[in-house]
Amino acid sequence: MGNWNQTSLTEFILTGLSLNVGIQLFLFVLFLLMYILTVCGNIVLICTVIVSSHMHTPMYYFLCNLSFLDLFYISITVPKMLSDIFIIGGGRISFIGCMIQMDISLFLGETECILLAVMAYDRYVAICLPLHYMVIMSRKVCKNITIIMWLGCFTLTTLPSILKPLTFCSRNKINHFTCESLAILELACGDTSFHETLIFFVSIFTLLSPFAFILTTYLCIIRSILNITSVTGRNKAFSTCASHLTVVLMFYGTSMNMYMGLGKAFPESQKYVSIIYVIVTPMLNPLIYSLRNNDVKVAVKKMFGQ
Repeated sequence: MGNWNQTSLTEFILTGLSLNVGIQLFLFVLFLLMYILTVCGNIVLICTVIVSSHMHTPMYYFLCNLSFLDLFYISITVPKMLSDIFIIGGGRISFIGCMIQMDISLFLGETECILLAVMAYDRYVAICLPLHYMVIMSRKVCKNITIIMWLGCFTLTTLPSILKPLTFCSRNKINHFTCESLAILELACGDTSFHETLIFFVSIFTLLSPFAFILTTYLCIIRSILNITSVTGRNKAFSTCASHLTVVLMFYGTSMNMYMGLGKAFPESQKYVSIIYVIVTPMLNPLIYSLRNNDVKVAVKKMFGQ
């Protein structure tokens, strides 16, 4: 996807999470189950939204985008990680393969950060401005938001690689289970201040700003919920908001800890922190955002019943 400068380097070696065979077996089973659950949950949700005509609304349209993102985001990383555990000489990945994995992961991750903010705004309009919902979140508006979001994040990811590619010399051991951009940056030769500064400012745009926006919209939503007279309805709305915010805090919290706490070295602990936003949140998203929704559950039952 990008234009990377390379000397004699032909491959990288991923160190993984552990060298202990027992721990590796445990992690293999755990991550395999999580991956299967993520793939099945997101595929079911995408098919349900496509098949059910009554779910062709802005909320489910963006949920479908989220499921598509999570499906590919986890698939670009976990299958390679699982194959590395038991294969002799595992952990090796070609230079081009590593760069592609890094760029695609960054692209999908940045897009999801913006998408979660868009979804929060959609819920804000639906709850706080219900009479204007279909005008503000029209089909044309949703389509334009999607195009700008995808193209904008693609440009943010690929343009720096084209304009100022990294240079690599002899070091090729990545202290991670995937081609994480910060872990790769630590191996680069020469001055990397441009890329470090770029990562920080892009993180402000794709992490800090959307996170602050989401918190603001949910504060407005909670204020509207307090006006609900029904205790049952109010409790249900609070439960939904709490679950949404929990996943948001996990995703943005770990991501900001990783990318906005950029230091001179990539700490060993950070690769364990990245498990949260690489594996855990893609698994939780279809459960929290959709499969707890009665409309989705009814539509799923109807789809499988047919």
